[in-house]
Amino acid sequence: MDDDALVGLALEQARAAMATGDVPVGAVVATASGEVVGVGRNAREATGDPTAHAEVLALRAAAAVLGTWRLDGCTLAVTLEPCTMCAGAAVLARVARIVLGAWDPKAGATGSLWDVVRDRRLNHRIEVVPGVRAVECGDVLRAFFAGHRATPPWPGA
Repeated sequence: MDDDALVGLALEQARAAMATGDVPVGAVVATASGEVVGVGRNAREATGDPTAHAEVLALRAAAAVLGTWRLDGCTLAVTLEPCTMCAGAAVLARVARIVLGAWDPKAGATGSLWDVVRDRRLNHRIEVVPGVRAVECGDVLRAFFAGHRATPPWPGA
């Protein structure tokens, strides 16, 4: 499965998150052969769990399917650039690649505000592929925040 298709699956998860009032972020984990082994969507509002970010939930699901915490060779596709918690989780899971849609200039940790996943001080670094379906990913976020904030935090995603 190519990066565009993976982000498409993540977008489906993001849209589903809106039903629970969660910020519409979705994530998918795929093996090197393209098999989807984990999906997740933001569920902080739905669960009351501050760690229930789409990426963390997708990584947990993938680890359960694969039977290991080491997600060597896997790709994490996400609609919004991961935060520091999620970027750190991806590093600790040994993910090979992160494919992201929209940048997050306020909290992103894969190249915009911070670059946790390529920090030379850590024992693992991740390839980042940005901008896959960026406009579509940004549009989903802008639509959600249109009713919540006067100015959406993702200008020109």
